[in-house]
Amino acid sequence: MDRAPRRGADWHALTLVTLGLVAFGIVMVYSATSASAAVGGGDPIEYLTRQATFAVIGLIGLVGATRIDYHRLRAVAPALVLAALASCVAVLLLGPPVNGARRWLGVGPASFQPSEFAKLALAVWLAAHLAKREPPQKLSELWRPIGLLVGLFAGLILLEPDLGTTIAIGVMVAAVLLVSGTPALTLAAAGGLAGAAAFVAVWVEPYRRARVLSFLDPWSDAQGAGFQTIQAQIGLGSGGLFGEGLGQGVQKIHYLPEAHTDMILAVIGEELGLLGTGAVILAYAAFAWAGLTVALRCRDPFGKRLAAGLTALVCGQAAVNLAAVLGLAPLTGIPLPFVSYGGSSLVVQLVAVGVLLNIATSGRQRAHLRDRSRRDGGARGAGARGGRRVASAGRAGDLRRVAGSRRSAAGS
Repeated sequence: MDRAPRRGADWHALTLVTLGLVAFGIVMVYSATSASAAVGGGDPIEYLTRQATFAVIGLIGLVGATRIDYHRLRAVAPALVLAALASCVAVLLLGPPVNGARRWLGVGPASFQPSEFAKLALAVWLAAHLAKREPPQKLSELWRPIGLLVGLFAGLILLEPDLGTTIAIGVMVAAVLLVSGTPALTLAAAGGLAGAAAFVAVWVEPYRRARVLSFLDPWSDAQGAGFQTIQAQIGLGSGGLFGEGLGQGVQKIHYLPEAHTDMILAVIGEELGLLGTGAVILAYAAFAWAGLTVALRCRDPFGKRLAAGLTALVCGQAAVNLAAVLGLAPLTGIPLPFVSYGGSSLVVQLVAVGVLLNIATSGRQRAHLRDRSRRDGGARGAGARGGRRVASAGRAGDLRRVAGSRRSAAGS
């Protein structure tokens, strides 16, 4: 009896890495926030409770995404993009300002970031669009409609302002186009134009310009724009090989800004050392391998492009965050996927992983059905050939018996 196809190493790697990073993130969020809350007279488990709640909601979304055929997303892709555009406009008009930025919309007692939903919606739409059309070969072909839509999203998100999410969207779009067959030279030219636009966006905003200049020489303004980068490097360097021990770090106690969100890797480096930091990097490398394996093995054009886009969203965001905390790139405000504190990002990322698992399972199921069809066809063919051989042998025996009867009659 045929059994369903076994889940491959890519499926198991995606599941284990995701669950491991989520659990690890809950622990590190508690470690990064409990001490400062206790010193300031707050609730030490407030952020732990919230992150655990977000994780449960996200895991429910992950399970749901694995059980609903991902092909249905193709039909609703235009509606998802329109809803994302509407929410990005609404947050600029209705979102309350927090630290000078309008990034959150309130829904009852909760709030969410429309830009996080926009990343997922744009990935689905781009995969659906390129699955039924030839990939753009020139800049003139890339400009419409992909360039217009991506530019519209980027402009709205920059107005929030949120440069990090804009960079994550750019990485995702480039990955989907590359998998679809757009030439590297065309992507390089488009990247150059996007880089020029990003330079203008950075230069016209004083705080972004200060971040870039502080990245080049953080010690030139150690108490100002370079403060966060310097404190992150102090935390990473003081951890050594094995770290100070879980919960024993001191940088998180009013020294390192945003220790539980953008800078959580510095807390990991201080408390768990180089080994802990290296394990986190290896986990994202394993996720990248598994996600790209799913994309390469998928024979469905929509699934292949969507898997590549979702993998690029997670791993591209992780690469930008790691580079910023390690001092290899300017700070952009991008969180570390699955680990940093944040409800919208965690829920959306877990749903994206659920879609990836769905693509992986669907691809193996289709391959299993094809193999079984070939085996059944081969068995039917062999049976028919055997039947023909038996019938031929029977006819030959009848002819021999008739010939023998005639010889007997002639002899008598």
